[in-house]
Amino acid sequence: MTAPAASPSPHVAFAALRHPGFRQFFAWSAMAMMADSIEHVISYWVIFQKFHSAALGGFAVISHWLPFLLFSVYSGALSDRYDPRRMIQLGMGLFAGVSLAWGALFITDSLQLWHAATLLIVHGCAGVLWGAPAQVLIYDIVGPAHLQSAVRLNATARQLGLLTGPAIGGAFLLTFGPKLGILVNAALYLPFILWLVAAPYGPKFRAAGSAVRQRAIRTLGDVWRAAQEVGRNRVIATMTALAGSASLFIGNAYQAQMPGFAQGLGHGHVDFSYSALLAADAAGALTAGILLESRSLLRPAVRSACVLAMLWCVLLAAFAFNPLYPLSLVLLFCAGFVELAFNAMSQTLVQLEAPVQMRGKAIGVYNMFAMGMRTFSGVTVGLVGQQIGIHWSLALSATLLFIVVGLLMNRVRRAA
Repeated sequence: MTAPAASPSPHVAFAALRHPGFRQFFAWSAMAMMADSIEHVISYWVIFQKFHSAALGGFAVISHWLPFLLFSVYSGALSDRYDPRRMIQLGMGLFAGVSLAWGALFITDSLQLWHAATLLIVHGCAGVLWGAPAQVLIYDIVGPAHLQSAVRLNATARQLGLLTGPAIGGAFLLTFGPKLGILVNAALYLPFILWLVAAPYGPKFRAAGSAVRQRAIRTLGDVWRAAQEVGRNRVIATMTALAGSASLFIGNAYQAQMPGFAQGLGHGHVDFSYSALLAADAAGALTAGILLESRSLLRPAVRSACVLAMLWCVLLAAFAFNPLYPLSLVLLFCAGFVELAFNAMSQTLVQLEAPVQMRGKAIGVYNMFAMGMRTFSGVTVGLVGQQIGIHWSLALSATLLFIVVGLLMNRVRRAA
């Protein structure tokens, strides 16, 4: 089962970057993701050193992704009804406020568990506020012809931020320390906020009659009906199930536990070796994004996305028990490569199949599973890791996901 091509014209490398607006969006969103990653590097390190709690690392994952599970459909529906630029600005403002609050607690040496838990929750809510609106906005910027390129490059921008974030976050820790470093980080959200003030995109700039005002989503019943409506498309339903399963069992929970993995590899200190573990995963993803877009490799297909997800499971299970630091970098690099490949592929298929008038709603349903189900990866990798060890919990989660994706791929093959 494959997706229809976005356009019958020949493939053009980095087509979305031909749009000046998308070039700016790409740069500022990458910087925002870098700031988000820097905050994780600094805050995760401080709370690990202060509390030494795998359970708190698990809670960091749960609090980050639970808002996506609860509010993604609402956020997507609002993006169909209102200006997505203002929603993105609100999310960026909350991100900056959380960094400032961390800084105040670090400076006064008054950080307590409830402080950390509250800030982690607010940070998660900020993420859901700008996730779906950003994806709706890229359609306004590039249009349908270059949508596939924009989706891939948007995922690459995220990985570019995640790649540079650990390195710069580590540099902030070494140069400024956590107190000043987290405060400097808050300023990195400002360029995106300011650009969106007058960016000529959104409902006001769409062609007359192109917008169809969607019914508001107010109750859980509305959420369920939206999921049913979107799920009638077989490709969207399959890719949503794949992304949701990957998020349920693994997600990015192992990144919150990276200080523990670094300690097990003999690098439990604030230096380049710790940041390199986080950067290796993002470097692989960035490389995948560049190759996918420049060479037109791995054309979007449901079966290809499933195979890549299964390979991701194998790589992470190998990383979980590998005792060699250099090999861990290689395994994380490869894991990041295939993760970007199947995630960008699944999101591209959803974007191409979604009707324009309900694009935000379709993205909201997809995000509810693709990101919201990461809430429970904090349980499978983090809280279970508190009981059996993070190495065993990651390997077990990867094994279960491998089985589930295999069953999903078999079902797709039989249906086809």
